[in-house]
Amino acid sequence: MAVKTEPNSLGDGIKWEEDNDYSRRKITIASGNSVSLLEVVGKITASGKYAPLNPAAADGTEAAAGIMIGAVDATAADKEGVIIEREALVAMDNLVWPAGITAPEKTAAIGELEALGIKAVGLA
Repeated sequence: MAVKTEPNSLGDGIKWEEDNDYSRRKITIASGNSVSLLEVVGKITASGKYAPLNPAAADGTEAAAGIMIGAVDATAADKEGVIIEREALVAMDNLVWPAGITAPEKTAAIGELEALGIKAVGLA
């Protein structure tokens, strides 16, 4: 019998959150980016728009600012999305991180999320 693998759902990553109107924020994903469900994002300082976390950047996206609650394809133009930006418990193993992120960079990002009230649980 074939094995079926299902992709993660929101419930796989967000284990608890304060009232949706408090924990979530509608944001704009900057044109040229695509983000996936449960991806850690940063906020571009100059525009206030969001993009995938990039620890090597110097535009604001080097700091974790939230976790996407849905996939958004903004490769052609800015698109709206929603993030968890405060007061939540998230499953560490199901978050989406940038390729090549180092252990110290991930630790720093987790600390930035915790400063927002987003606690990562299930650390491996």
